[in-house]
Amino acid sequence: MTAETRSFRRLAARAATEVFAPAVVVVAICFLLGLHAGATIGAGLLWGLLTAMFASVLPFGAILIGVRRGRLTDHHIGVREQRRIPLLIGLGSVLVGLAVLALVGAPREMLALVASMFASLLVTMAITHWWKVSAHAAVASGAATIAVLSLGLGWLASFVAVAIVCWSRVELRDHTVKQVLVGTLLGVVVGGSVFAALR
Repeated sequence: MTAETRSFRRLAARAATEVFAPAVVVVAICFLLGLHAGATIGAGLLWGLLTAMFASVLPFGAILIGVRRGRLTDHHIGVREQRRIPLLIGLGSVLVGLAVLALVGAPREMLALVASMFASLLVTMAITHWWKVSAHAAVASGAATIAVLSLGLGWLASFVAVAIVCWSRVELRDHTVKQVLVGTLLGVVVGGSVFAALR
């Protein structure tokens, strides 16, 4: 492999890692399901925005503050030992979001979405205590599974993005093949089953 090819592969992998980062994917699935579940486009956008605030924006904001203060090495939290506090913050924010959505009468699909995120985060945190599972893969596969369950089999195509995410994480040597495969399985089984049971 030439130096130019290696450089291109790394650039493509870095782009995929950022484009399909957990915070981005969570925002996308929140708005996608909000528009599907809302009685009107306006209502759907509001449900998506409210859900995304608690499920993505606030937790990611906490991560950025951690990076700025030097407590975290990077916004992907590449060091496993640094992940516990951000995951706890994420769990707390998602739980508060679930309570708020329930109080304001959010559609059942939105409640199921947030509950599936909470369950997936909980399992991710438990695994991360001992092993560096891929959060990128877990979030991408969970979102793809939920999209298929809500919007139909046409959304199976979104698993192409999951494959790209997994490739990018291994290409950048941020994860092993086993770590992205376990992350993918986690998203499909935990996120998908909780969503399917509660929707």
